[in-house]
Amino acid sequence: MTTSSRTLADWFSAFEREAFRLETLDDYSQSGGVAAYHAFLAGEVQPDDYRNAAWVRTVADATRSGKRMYRVHVLSRPLTDYLRFELAWGYHRNMAAGEEFFILDTTDQENPVPEAPDFWLFDDETVASMSYDDEGKYLGAEFLARGGAAEFTAYRDTAMAHAVPFAEWWAEHGE
Repeated sequence: MTTSSRTLADWFSAFEREAFRLETLDDYSQSGGVAAYHAFLAGEVQPDDYRNAAWVRTVADATRSGKRMYRVHVLSRPLTDYLRFELAWGYHRNMAAGEEFFILDTTDQENPVPEAPDFWLFDDETVASMSYDDEGKYLGAEFLARGGAAEFTAYRDTAMAHAVPFAEWWAEHGE
Protein backbone atom coordinates (compact mmCIF):
# COMPACT_ATOMS: atom_id res chain seq x y z
CA MET A 1 0.00 0.00 0.00
CA THR A 2 1.39 3.40 -0.87
CA THR A 3 1.58 6.35 1.50
CA SER A 4 1.26 8.93 -1.26
CA SER A 5 1.40 9.41 -4.99
CA ARG A 6 5.12 10.27 -4.80
CA THR A 7 7.62 8.02 -6.50
CA LEU A 8 10.87 6.91 -4.92
CA ALA A 9 12.70 9.54 -6.99
CA ASP A 10 10.30 12.22 -5.67
CA TRP A 11 11.15 11.33 -2.07
CA PHE A 12 14.83 12.19 -2.55
CA SER A 13 13.91 15.85 -2.85
CA ALA A 14 10.75 15.75 -0.70
CA PHE A 15 12.21 14.42 2.54
CA GLU A 16 12.82 17.08 5.18
CA ARG A 17 15.45 15.74 7.61
CA GLU A 18 16.96 12.39 6.74
CA ALA A 19 16.92 9.51 4.31
CA PHE A 20 18.29 6.19 5.52
CA ARG A 21 19.02 3.13 3.37
CA LEU A 22 19.60 -0.44 4.51
CA GLU A 23 21.43 -2.56 1.94
CA THR A 24 21.49 -6.31 2.47
CA LEU A 25 22.51 -7.79 -0.88
CA ASP A 26 25.94 -8.76 -2.16
CA ASP A 27 25.10 -7.92 -5.76
CA TYR A 28 23.18 -5.01 -7.29
CA SER A 29 25.09 -5.27 -10.56
CA GLN A 30 22.01 -5.18 -12.78
CA SER A 31 20.51 -2.11 -11.12
CA GLY A 32 22.47 0.72 -12.70
CA GLY A 33 26.06 1.64 -13.29
CA VAL A 34 26.53 -1.57 -15.28
CA ALA A 35 29.10 -0.03 -17.64
CA ALA A 36 31.04 1.39 -14.68
CA TYR A 37 30.97 -2.01 -13.00
CA HIS A 38 32.46 -3.61 -16.11
CA ALA A 39 35.09 -0.84 -16.29
CA PHE A 40 36.00 -1.52 -12.66
CA LEU A 41 36.36 -5.25 -13.33
CA ALA A 42 38.54 -4.50 -16.36
CA GLY A 43 40.83 -2.24 -14.30
CA GLU A 44 39.83 0.87 -16.23
CA VAL A 45 39.31 4.39 -14.88
CA GLN A 46 35.93 5.55 -13.63
CA PRO A 47 33.80 6.72 -16.54
CA ASP A 48 32.86 10.41 -16.38
CA ASP A 49 29.14 9.61 -16.63
CA TYR A 50 29.43 7.41 -13.54
CA ARG A 51 31.52 9.89 -11.56
CA ASN A 52 29.07 12.70 -12.42
CA ALA A 53 25.82 10.70 -12.27
CA ALA A 54 22.51 12.36 -11.43
CA TRP A 55 22.51 10.52 -8.08
CA VAL A 56 25.63 12.42 -7.01
CA ARG A 57 23.84 15.72 -7.69
CA THR A 58 20.78 14.50 -5.78
CA VAL A 59 22.93 13.65 -2.74
CA ALA A 60 24.89 16.90 -2.96
CA ASP A 61 21.72 19.01 -3.23
CA ALA A 62 20.18 17.31 -0.20
CA THR A 63 23.24 17.47 2.02
CA ARG A 64 24.04 21.08 1.06
CA SER A 65 20.56 22.01 2.24
CA GLY A 66 21.23 20.42 5.65
CA LYS A 67 19.53 17.06 5.10
CA ARG A 68 21.20 13.81 6.11
CA MET A 69 21.56 10.88 3.73
CA TYR A 70 23.13 7.75 5.17
CA ARG A 71 23.13 4.01 4.84
CA VAL A 72 24.26 0.76 6.37
CA HIS A 73 25.37 -2.14 4.22
CA VAL A 74 25.15 -5.58 5.82
CA LEU A 75 27.93 -7.69 4.34
CA SER A 76 30.49 -10.38 5.02
CA ARG A 77 33.97 -11.03 3.73
CA PRO A 78 35.33 -12.04 1.33
CA LEU A 79 33.63 -9.35 -0.71
CA THR A 80 31.93 -10.16 -3.98
CA ASP A 81 33.24 -8.42 -7.08
CA TYR A 82 30.20 -6.20 -6.99
CA LEU A 83 30.78 -5.15 -3.37
CA ARG A 84 34.41 -4.36 -4.15
CA PHE A 85 33.14 -2.07 -6.92
CA GLU A 86 30.38 -0.49 -4.85
CA LEU A 87 32.61 0.24 -1.89
CA ALA A 88 35.69 1.36 -3.83
CA TRP A 89 33.96 3.50 -6.44
CA GLY A 90 30.36 4.12 -5.40
CA TYR A 91 30.77 4.84 -1.72
CA HIS A 92 33.82 7.04 -2.19
CA ARG A 93 32.04 8.96 -4.97
CA ASN A 94 28.90 9.48 -2.89
CA MET A 95 30.84 10.39 0.26
CA ALA A 96 32.38 13.30 -1.64
CA ALA A 97 28.81 14.53 -2.20
CA GLY A 98 27.95 14.24 1.50
CA GLU A 99 26.36 10.81 1.91
CA GLU A 100 27.41 8.85 5.01
CA PHE A 101 28.13 5.12 4.97
CA PHE A 102 28.37 2.47 7.65
CA ILE A 103 29.27 -1.20 7.41
CA LEU A 104 27.68 -3.99 9.43
CA ASP A 105 30.20 -6.75 8.85
CA THR A 106 28.75 -10.15 9.73
CA THR A 107 31.94 -12.10 8.97
CA ASP A 108 32.63 -12.67 12.68
CA GLN A 109 29.24 -11.91 14.21
CA GLU A 110 25.60 -12.86 13.78
CA ASN A 111 23.49 -10.59 11.62
CA PRO A 112 21.39 -8.59 14.11
CA VAL A 113 18.79 -7.79 11.41
CA PRO A 114 18.52 -11.06 9.44
CA GLU A 115 14.87 -10.53 8.53
CA ALA A 116 15.24 -6.92 7.37
CA PRO A 117 14.66 -6.27 3.68
CA ASP A 118 16.41 -3.59 1.66
CA PHE A 119 14.62 -0.30 2.23
CA TRP A 120 14.72 3.47 2.31
CA LEU A 121 13.30 5.25 5.37
CA PHE A 122 12.46 8.93 4.95
CA ASP A 123 12.09 11.15 8.03
CA ASP A 124 11.27 8.13 10.23
CA GLU A 125 7.82 8.02 8.63
CA THR A 126 7.86 6.83 5.03
CA VAL A 127 9.19 3.40 4.09
CA ALA A 128 10.03 2.24 0.60
CA SER A 129 10.69 -1.51 0.66
CA MET A 130 13.02 -2.35 -2.22
CA SER A 131 12.67 -5.45 -4.42
CA TYR A 132 15.42 -7.11 -6.48
CA ASP A 133 15.62 -10.30 -8.49
CA ASP A 134 18.25 -12.99 -7.93
CA GLU A 135 20.61 -11.29 -10.40
CA GLY A 136 20.64 -7.99 -8.48
CA LYS A 137 18.22 -6.20 -10.81
CA TYR A 138 16.02 -3.57 -9.20
CA LEU A 139 12.34 -4.48 -9.60
CA GLY A 140 10.70 -1.59 -7.78
CA ALA A 141 9.78 -0.10 -4.45
CA GLU A 142 6.66 -0.69 -2.41
CA PHE A 143 5.63 2.12 -0.11
CA LEU A 144 4.22 0.85 3.14
CA ALA A 145 1.10 2.21 4.77
CA ARG A 146 1.48 4.91 7.40
CA GLY A 147 2.13 3.42 10.80
CA GLY A 148 4.43 0.73 9.39
CA ALA A 149 7.62 2.71 9.90
CA ALA A 150 8.25 1.60 13.51
CA GLU A 151 9.56 -1.82 12.43
CA PHE A 152 11.92 -0.21 9.92
CA THR A 153 13.08 2.43 12.37
CA ALA A 154 13.99 -0.46 14.70
CA TYR A 155 15.91 -2.17 11.87
CA ARG A 156 17.79 1.07 11.26
CA ASP A 157 18.58 1.61 14.93
CA THR A 158 19.79 -1.98 15.37
CA ALA A 159 21.90 -1.88 12.22
CA MET A 160 23.46 1.45 13.21
CA ALA A 161 24.23 0.14 16.72
CA HIS A 162 26.23 -2.74 15.20
CA ALA A 163 27.81 -0.92 12.27
CA VAL A 164 31.06 1.00 12.02
CA PRO A 165 31.77 4.06 9.90
CA PHE A 166 32.77 3.06 6.40
CA ALA A 167 36.12 4.89 6.47
CA GLU A 168 37.12 2.97 9.61
CA TRP A 169 36.04 -0.36 8.13
CA TRP A 170 37.68 0.39 4.77
CA ALA A 171 40.98 1.29 6.43
CA GLU A 172 41.07 -2.20 7.95
CA HIS A 173 39.42 -4.31 5.23
CA GLY A 174 39.42 -2.28 2.01
CA GLU A 175 41.29 -3.23 -1.09
